[in-house]
Amino acid sequence: MLLAVIAIIAGFALLIWSADRFVLGAAALARNLGVPPLVIGLTIVGMGTSAPELLVSALAAWDGNAGLGIGNAIGSNITNIGLVLGVTALIAPLTVNSKLLKRELPLLLAIMLIGYALLADGRLARPEGGALLLGLAALLFWMVWSARRAQPDDALAEEILEDQPPPMSTQAALGWFALGLAVLLGGAKLLVWGAVAVAHALGVSDLVIGLTVVAIGTSLPELATTVLSARRGEPDIALGNVVGSNLFNILGVLGLPGLIAPGPVPHEVLSRDYPLMLFLTALLFLFAFGRQPRRINRAEGGVLLGVFIGYECWLYWTA
Repeated sequence: MLLAVIAIIAGFALLIWSADRFVLGAAALARNLGVPPLVIGLTIVGMGTSAPELLVSALAAWDGNAGLGIGNAIGSNITNIGLVLGVTALIAPLTVNSKLLKRELPLLLAIMLIGYALLADGRLARPEGGALLLGLAALLFWMVWSARRAQPDDALAEEILEDQPPPMSTQAALGWFALGLAVLLGGAKLLVWGAVAVAHALGVSDLVIGLTVVAIGTSLPELATTVLSARRGEPDIALGNVVGSNLFNILGVLGLPGLIAPGPVPHEVLSRDYPLMLFLTALLFLFAFGRQPRRINRAEGGVLLGVFIGYECWLYWTA
């Protein structure tokens, strides 16, 4: 048990460090190859913050623990909205100015509803996992298209262009990219092994560990990035990080277990966890766009955080 807890802590530390290095290398490499900065900010950086969840989900499914991967996908989305945005709005209320975000948030809600429809029969089969991953490819294509057509005065575009990483040679970028990816794999492997061992020792399901310990841990990069962006006066980047990460989680992190290890979906996912994720997303949409000015204030951040804490307590008592 002690060794498993140490493995979880070490896995989290490696994931957080390597995700940052991986994104830095990938973004610098893309810029050296002539990719526009806004495309890098919307796709590569967004995908990079979800890299820990993607690798943890893939390795868990490969090891026969698909429930941990499903729990990680849904739990990370709940954590991103309830904990990450809740805490961020309490620290610095978030004003929504970007037209890009006004399209992405309704898209997130629509994709979540489609995901629920695919899981409604109680199984996550290969065709459904493949459909979600094809949706991820389509999303990336749409993001690139949107970035190329975005107005220079869009609030999110301005914040991304002002928040560029330092110049780096192609060799150094390749080095950081390769090192980040290798350490990401090692950290994910450690985390999955430790999480499964703790679940067995405590007598709880892989799903619950994925929804709680793993989801919160893999969302720590989003928490750090979002709070930092809000404190620097970049609210659209703060909200965009969460919306982008949640889109990648539904399409990629949830799709991988279906493709690698298809099987039944725990009934708690459909009756408890997925509906709560939908509720939090709808609540976020209401808070962000329900009135003028469009902002998530401290009281609304407290509501999001309160729902998250209540959900974690619910999981504790029912588990």
